[in-house]
Amino acid sequence: MNRDEALELLRNVGCSRRVIRHCLTVARKALEIAERIKACGHSVDLRLVELGALLHDIGRAVTHDIPHGVEGGRILRERGLEELARFAERHLGAGIPAKEAEELGLPKRDYLPISLEEKIVTYADKLVAGSGEISYEEARAQLEASLGRGHPALKRLDALHEEITKLQKGH
Repeated sequence: MNRDEALELLRNVGCSRRVIRHCLTVARKALEIAERIKACGHSVDLRLVELGALLHDIGRAVTHDIPHGVEGGRILRERGLEELARFAERHLGAGIPAKEAEELGLPKRDYLPISLEEKIVTYADKLVAGSGEISYEEARAQLEASLGRGHPALKRLDALHEEITKLQKGH
């Protein structure tokens, strides 16, 4: 699959122009981060980052609620795109562990980004609001406002921020 095919898939399943613009912005931001990490000597699959970012919100063709990640995974798996399905499922918040997933009404399993590429896309998604970029501080404040002070997702987001920041500096 290439960039054009990913965009065509988003259109074909019914994603709105707004969702597609968001995915394009996340892809641009994710590639920017991935290229900095790669320049520091880390192995990053740039093609996978781009495709994962383009397709991370494909489930929004079905719903804009929390289950859009699971729906996205289903849509991509139905097309034989297992590796890309994980981006859709694992980008919510800063990842969702099984216990929280069950509390949210999702199938009980971990939805935590594992690969470096998944972490980059998850992080880039937090730095994009609609089709505009925001700072980490703004992203964290938005997550805190929606989930509440002290929610465990905030610690996960802080850890993800720290990991991605260090990798971009060559650590």
